[in-house]
Amino acid sequence: MTRPTRLARYGFADNGARAIDLLGPGGLRLWDTEAQAPVDEQAVVLLDALSKAADPNLALRQLHRVAESAERAGTKPEDLLGTLATDHGLRRRLIAVLGASSALGDHLVANPGQWRALATGPSGMPPDADGGLADFDQLTVPALRTAYRISLLRIAAADLTAGRGLEPTMDALSRLADETLAAAYAIAVAGLPAATPEPRLAVVAMGKCGGNELNYVSDVDVIFVAAGDEDLSAGTTIAARLIEICGQVAWPVDAALRPEGSRGPLVRTLASHQAYYRRWARTWEFQALLKARPAAGDLALAQEWIADLAPLVWHAAERPEAVADVRDMRRKIIDNVPKKELDREIKRGPGGLRDIEFAVQLLQLVHGRVDETLRCGGTLPALRALVAGGYVGREDGETLLRGYRFLRGVEHRLQLQHLRRTHTVPDDPAGLRWLAAALGYTALPGRDAVESFRSDWVGHAANVRRLHVKLLYRPLLEAVARVPAEELRMTPESARRRLEILGFADPVGALRHLEALTGGVTRTSAIQRTLLPMLLQDFADSPEPDRGLLNYRQVSDKLGSTPWYLRLLRDAGPVARRLARVLSLSRYATDLLTRDPEALRLLAEDAELQPRPRESLLDGFAAAGDRHTDPVKAIAAVRALRRRELFRLACADILSQGGDLAPDRPLGVDAIGMALSDVTDATLNAALRIARRAKPAPEGLRFAVIGMGRLGSYEMSYPSDADVLFVYEPPGGIPEGEASAAAHAIAEEMRRLLNAPAPDPALGVDADLRPEGRQGPLVRSLQAYRQYYDRWSKVWEAQALLRARLVCGDTELGRRFEALADGVRYPVGGLTREQVIEIRRIKARVETERLPRGADPNTHTKLGRGGLADVEWAVQVTQLRNAHAVPELRKTRTLEALAAAAEGGQITESDAAEMTAGWTLAAQVRNALTLVRGRPTDQLPRHGVELAGAVLLLGGGDPGEFVDRYLRLTRRSRAAMERVLES
Repeated sequence: MTRPTRLARYGFADNGARAIDLLGPGGLRLWDTEAQAPVDEQAVVLLDALSKAADPNLALRQLHRVAESAERAGTKPEDLLGTLATDHGLRRRLIAVLGASSALGDHLVANPGQWRALATGPSGMPPDADGGLADFDQLTVPALRTAYRISLLRIAAADLTAGRGLEPTMDALSRLADETLAAAYAIAVAGLPAATPEPRLAVVAMGKCGGNELNYVSDVDVIFVAAGDEDLSAGTTIAARLIEICGQVAWPVDAALRPEGSRGPLVRTLASHQAYYRRWARTWEFQALLKARPAAGDLALAQEWIADLAPLVWHAAERPEAVADVRDMRRKIIDNVPKKELDREIKRGPGGLRDIEFAVQLLQLVHGRVDETLRCGGTLPALRALVAGGYVGREDGETLLRGYRFLRGVEHRLQLQHLRRTHTVPDDPAGLRWLAAALGYTALPGRDAVESFRSDWVGHAANVRRLHVKLLYRPLLEAVARVPAEELRMTPESARRRLEILGFADPVGALRHLEALTGGVTRTSAIQRTLLPMLLQDFADSPEPDRGLLNYRQVSDKLGSTPWYLRLLRDAGPVARRLARVLSLSRYATDLLTRDPEALRLLAEDAELQPRPRESLLDGFAAAGDRHTDPVKAIAAVRALRRRELFRLACADILSQGGDLAPDRPLGVDAIGMALSDVTDATLNAALRIARRAKPAPEGLRFAVIGMGRLGSYEMSYPSDADVLFVYEPPGGIPEGEASAAAHAIAEEMRRLLNAPAPDPALGVDADLRPEGRQGPLVRSLQAYRQYYDRWSKVWEAQALLRARLVCGDTELGRRFEALADGVRYPVGGLTREQVIEIRRIKARVETERLPRGADPNTHTKLGRGGLADVEWAVQVTQLRNAHAVPELRKTRTLEALAAAAEGGQITESDAAEMTAGWTLAAQVRNALTLVRGRPTDQLPRHGVELAGAVLLLGGGDPGEFVDRYLRLTRRSRAAMERVLES
């Protein structure tokens, strides 16, 4: 085995053994072999740059060869290395190219001095890499070849180092192709016999070049068009010569997309093309014309040819066989891929680039007949237009955009390596390591770069294939295609069909809503006509589009006459689309909004979709109640504020996974739980103030509300009641019975006020965790609590007190209650064996008796296997056992205590991670189901619109896969819980 050297730290293979020869005294003289260190600071800089190359060994070998080549041409290697050391931009660009492309390295070796084409300019700017031919001033083939290679070198360098993304690189390569075609055309024309007049000949770019999405190595597809018969002879000579020149300079020119393919004449007249396409052209030929654009020669003639054929292109989808033809063509492409390469083909294989292109082009052919915004050549612009027009969902469109960028990025790196046309991911380990490094993947703890690349590749390919099938095989696509373009105008019938395509279950009813919203000539109707095409797609992205549209109409009916409503929707950024997501996905939020339509304003600003600070809530709720002497009016004002805050948090939750609709600081389930708890604290505090005014007590009576359960742990969910204990302390000189009655009256008044029927959501106040449960007194004095816990408390009551905290009321009394609780919930010596057995018995009883009849224990978020209760019991048992000796465990929040237990070694890190994942997902699902249904539920359904809605709220994806993921995570969480209880 090769002994490691210090060069290994720079990423050189074989522990740097081979690099020593190239870097040492007999090579570039950058490495001191005796000191095993760089010779100087210049060497340090160069070695650091080499280490960052996709393949440091390749970059070093290439740099050594370039230096040798420069020396043979009369340039000292020290001059090259010195320039690299001082020109940071040149160093990054040249070494990036040398480490990513052996072919471009060979070119630089064969052409000494051309490395200077990558040097930083006098202004400090990098060399122009927009695709223009560099220094092309002689109309000769050798000059064109040199100019082409220098431009390609600059494009590759910018691609590898500038972080400018895929599209500018494709644009630059396409522009370079255009300029190369134009130069070759000029050389060919100059070579005509002197007496031959220049013909009117157009070179039309097709395929990737036509779509301005050319890659590094590809045939350039073209069609040659002559103006008339008199131009055919000379035009054919020029076309043939152009093909020959481009083959010598850059890449093959492929004219096989012309009428009759390779069997037809190389050049046809405008009239001949028109006749062919009218009579003989097949669907794939019209599909190919989507990317046609002028490239060289007579550009006006090319534009005339495109305009001449456009009506035929945009009626091609009306052919009875059109949609089936496109689908069949895609299947044939897959069938022609060798089976051994099928899984590694990023272009033609399933989940490859062709899947995206075919789906986009079919939708263009079908819908572009009426919607001219879809008539663009590039795949990415067309896909964006399809999303903007509502023909592709935004999430689906973004997924396809990401997939396309990823796959084309892989294709570019593969082709750049040897400047060969390839679309197949290597299967050898070395090739995969190089590709992953070239794409920027690095090793992470527990996962190497190749695994990360494979994971992303598999994910993108699966999503691309899924969406390809979804888009290409839409059941109504053929029906839409058969409808003549004239009938697709916005007549009632065409609107009905559009609604069917979008997935509305009752398109006739939906059409009535649209007519009610857009009918007439008022400004309101005009704004609605502007908004609705955009909103319909948002409604369509939800499981129940009809409900979203109905809710939108109801809100519009309530607010349509107000001056700010439609102006807010039209002008305030994402408000309209945010509203559409809220209305189409959440009955809970819709119900809150219909009771308080002006709360819609919260959607306008990201800052309004953040929880309000706790102190602001306490002060605001208290002030609202204090404004009224009548307890009914006072509590109504408080409950109205609570309703507004619930809507704020519900919208923030709904939008947090909404892509570009999400606020700048999306809220996770922990933040939602804490915010809901703060709102509940403020509500209880204000209600206590109102109750004490309504039920005067003896002067000096202390009264406090202690939060328990999810309120105490700051883990409230939307359906949670407020679990509390009421504690008082009588003033001196007042009989115990009188003080007790007064405290009881305050507590009862609080419960009555918060549970009274009203338009606003009630807040249940549950005191069942008090000593003796429902059989015990509602309110106890602090001394009575102490006596009870000293004499009678059971282990489950100590467990319940683990979450106890002061919520409102007398602060000093509340702190003394917390101190009393500490002695119970953190018992000295921990739990006895009998107490652990009792806890397990109670846990088993809860699972058996409290799980609702018919509930599925595998998917019940609260009491099901691996759900909320499982994790909470595991954490609480750990606290009861150890918190007396480990103060870090004395926390009321489940995940905080779990993290402390993992850090302290009471629970293994792996078990803590499994339970954290299970608890978090169960809490997310519970909240999402409440938002979707509008009423509480703990049961995750296995199918249906409620499951689909919950999955969309939680980030989207396949509902079945989501259920599988839930079962997988909670199964692991359950196993971890059992290990903790059994330890």
